[in-house]
Parts: sequence; C-alpha cells; structure tokens
Amino acid sequence: MSDEQLAEGLIHAQVLDGNGGARALAASEVANWTAADGVLWLHFDFTKDGTYHWLAEQSGLPDVAVDGLTVNQTRPRAVAQADGLLVALRGVNMNPGDDPEDMVSIRVWIDKDRIITSRRRKLLAIQDMLAALETGEGPASSSSFLADLIDRLADRIGNFVDEIEDRLLQIEDKLSDDSPQGQRQSLGLARRQIANVRRFVAPQRDALERLYRNPGHWFPEAEIQQIREEADRITRYVEDLDLARERAIVLQEEYLSVIAQEQNNRMYVLSIVAAIFLPLTFVTGLLGMNVGGLPGTNSELGFSVSVATMIICAVLVAVILRWKRWM
Repeated sequence: MSDEQLAEGLIHAQVLDGNGGARALAASEVANWTAADGVLWLHFDFTKDGTYHWLAEQSGLPDVAVDGLTVNQTRPRAVAQADGLLVALRGVNMNPGDDPEDMVSIRVWIDKDRIITSRRRKLLAIQDMLAALETGEGPASSSSFLADLIDRLADRIGNFVDEIEDRLLQIEDKLSDDSPQGQRQSLGLARRQIANVRRFVAPQRDALERLYRNPGHWFPEAEIQQIREEADRITRYVEDLDLARERAIVLQEEYLSVIAQEQNNRMYVLSIVAAIFLPLTFVTGLLGMNVGGLPGTNSELGFSVSVATMIICAVLVAVILRWKRWM
C-alpha cells in the first residue's frame, strides 16, 4: 500500500551521484534506498491524497514538516527542525497562459541525505534542475541543491523586475501620446503585478536571512555564503520593486494630470464658443419673438441688418476676450 500511496503523488525520484548527475528511481525502488546510495530527491504533487499519507506514515518526517509540505497556502519561510530544514519559497509563474505575478509555491524538506519537495503547479526552476542533472551539471549535495534552487528562483524574479522596469520606461516615453487611456490600463496592470510579486518576495528575503543565519550544522560554508548573497540579491529586488511602485504612482498621477488638462482645454474651448454665441443667441431670440412692433419686419434690409448686427456682436465679444487674454 505504501508504494501505491507514493506512486500516486510522486512526480519523480532521483538519486544524486555527488558529481552533478543523478539517476531516476521508480516508486517501488524508493523503499530500498539507503544513504550510501547518494542523496535522494523526491518531488511530489501535494494535491494528491497519496502524498500526505506517504509523508505522514512512511517518510519519517516530523509532523510540522509533513504539514508544511502539504498545506494549501503558505508564505515564504525557513524553519530548522531536528536535523533538517523546512523551507517554503515562491517563484515567478512562467507557465504558459498564466500571469507572472501569480507566484508558484515550492516547499522543501532538506537534510544531509534527503531532499523532499512538493508543489501544486509546475515550476520551471525544478525543470531546470532536472535538466542540469541530466547533463551532469546539477547539484552534488542536498545543501548545494537548495542553494541552486534559490539561485534559479532569484534569476526569474530578477527577469520579472527588469521587465517591469522596461515597461515603465516605455510608459514614460509615451506619456505625451494622444491616447493616454491605453497607457493607463498598462500602468494599472504593472502596479497590480508589482504589488502581488512584492507580497511574496519581501517575506522570501526574510526567510533567506533566517536560513543563512541558522542553516544547520551539516551545511557547508560555501553554500551558506551563496544563500547570503542570494538574500542580498532578493533585498535589491525588493528595493527595485519599491522604486518601481513609486514610479508607477508618479506616472499615474501624471496621466491623471494630462487627462484633467485635456478636459480643461475642451471645457475652455466650449466656454469660448458659448461666450461668442451668447449675444448672437440673444439677438436671434429677441428678433424671433412672435409679437407686433418688431423692427425690420416690413423692410427688405431687415435680415441683412440682423446678420450684420450678429457679426458685429460676435467680433466685439472676440475682441473683448482677446483683450482680456481669455483666448
């Protein structure tokens, strides 16, 4: 029954050879693994029922690790447990058709001889790790696996930050375009993505800081230093996201100012037109009254005099507006 539970949720099993390569294991072979064979890496889909049952009943992990590997929602964190580490991280969602800001969670239990990871959605960083192991350029130990995974996640976060900055630069260049409405929509999308990504990147920075301060006695100094550098890199990305958010707010205010100025210009033109036509409307209303005694009703020059009067009034109003510098 344990093999069936394992096979239900297991995505792949690998044994690291210590030289950057790995060999695959079938679910039925996992029970025969020993530490002498090499570091074991088990990758699970935690949405499968068999995953929880195998982890709880067969893996020998502490309860907090089982819960951390199978809980539906989690924020980035790093917790030292017994002789292992429980780490939850987030990566930018690069799956086709998905939004980048919908960050994918990867949970990791790692000790000196075992690596157990779980996820709900595919994470390209894990695919990169598999590809590196197939070519003999992957991690050689459990500690280097974790450091390599953090590095690959940080690379994609950096790519996302660069993309956001390029997009804001393009929006700035198009600030004076005739159609600010489309740019406002792009700006709103960028602000939403920045907020969603920062929501997970900031606690990921804190998790990495806790990790390199308390990594475990079996963690080599080289990997500790690498994780410290990755924490510094994530800190820079958080600062870049904060700066991008401020730029987006300023750009949005500028766009609102441009739109308000355009509306004011339109209202100004309409006001000028209304001011010029106001006396004309008065004259036509006055002469159009259906009462007796109106001047010019019996004269052939009545219409010409009325038109001339309206033209003189319009010109006079335009001159006054110009003199007042209102137009």
